Amino acid sequence: MLDIKLLREKPDFVKERLATRLAGDEVKVSEVLAFDDRRRTALAEVEQLKAKRNAVSKEIGALMGQKKLAEAEAKKAETRDIGDRIAALDKTVAEVEAARDALLASIPNIPHASVALGKDAADNPEIRVYGAKADFAFKPLSHVELCEKLKLVDFARGTKLSGSGFLLYTGWGARLERALINFLLDLHTTEHGYREVAPPYIVGEHCMYGVGQFPKFKDQAYAVQEGLDASTMGKLYLLPTAEAPVANIHREEILGAAQLPVCYVAYSPCFRAEAGAAGLGTRGMIRVHQFDKVELIKVTTPETGYDELEKLVGNAEKVLQLLGLHYRVINLCTGDMGFASAKTYDIEVWAPGQGSYLEVSSCSNCEDYQARRMNLRYKTETGENRFPHILNGSGTALARLFVALIETHQQADGSVLIPEPLHPYLRAERITA
Repeated sequence: MLDIKLLREKPDFVKERLATRLAGDEVKVSEVLAFDDRRRTALAEVEQLKAKRNAVSKEIGALMGQKKLAEAEAKKAETRDIGDRIAALDKTVAEVEAARDALLASIPNIPHASVALGKDAADNPEIRVYGAKADFAFKPLSHVELCEKLKLVDFARGTKLSGSGFLLYTGWGARLERALINFLLDLHTTEHGYREVAPPYIVGEHCMYGVGQFPKFKDQAYAVQEGLDASTMGKLYLLPTAEAPVANIHREEILGAAQLPVCYVAYSPCFRAEAGAAGLGTRGMIRVHQFDKVELIKVTTPETGYDELEKLVGNAEKVLQLLGLHYRVINLCTGDMGFASAKTYDIEVWAPGQGSYLEVSSCSNCEDYQARRMNLRYKTETGENRFPHILNGSGTALARLFVALIETHQQADGSVLIPEPLHPYLRAERITA
């Protein structure tokens, strides 16, 4: 969440930066500060009352020593009244603080100064383009046609098993999905310096809150219930991305400066209800409720946060370069960026069968926004405890990478050539019917 001190000291600045998101969150700043003023006023009164109670307690001791018992009893009644007032104020402080923090948690991160102003995806500036769109001497098939022809995915049975938005990979499709996951993990661990972790696929609500998924996106999460115990519903959730558990690995810890940057890579399935999302009722792999992803997480010092973001984007780009895929990198504008992000690059790969770009990676620096929510700090060389920057990025997401790969490398005879870096993983150079 945002630093309450920043709101106190620079409210107009925070309002101006939030207003660029075009979501109306800037109006919450004054409401947060109103709660904060009430809390601080109540706390000041509590301190005054405690000082008065201490003074009266000393008077009681003196009166008792002088055998002035009636006066001492009157003073004791006064201290009880003061105590009751303190208790009432403590309750008020707790209630107002909870209201303030809940409202503060609903305010998104402020965009970095380098983020372009804009309303939606149409305003996202293109940063760079790699390669050229595949040129075919025949009409390319869509991934749905290729999957059915080569028996890579059984869409109908996936729907039969779990409903729309779920996939059943079969045969070479299942092997290709597994090959891509292993290729991505090996690339990031052996060439890019990430440490592999294998997180739980079910996480506590505190982890979802820590990365900013909650409370804003609670309607898009899959809540878990333990057996028939309805009281457990909503305490645990299927993860929407490995970011949720991995970014929280060091929550409530104080890391040493020498430990940074911490770089993790993790594979996980991802589960997203995405209530009301368009396209879930259609066949295909573009928008689904469950998909695989290899996630990259970095914890860095604020001074190196944006340099590490550029490296992270480069790590994700390397995946597409090695697989011979055309893509572009865009910088999300203020109106299109994610809730917790201060700056985000999206990498969009070209899918010939779709005739469009598909997002396969989103790389963000959330600055200290998430670290504050999970109380993750690091100790500087001078002994100061500070909040680090937390970065996340897809390195990359499937099934869209799967889609782009088979559509780009399809052949006139309906087969799919496999890029050379995947040969050791798939143990095949071509997929045929």
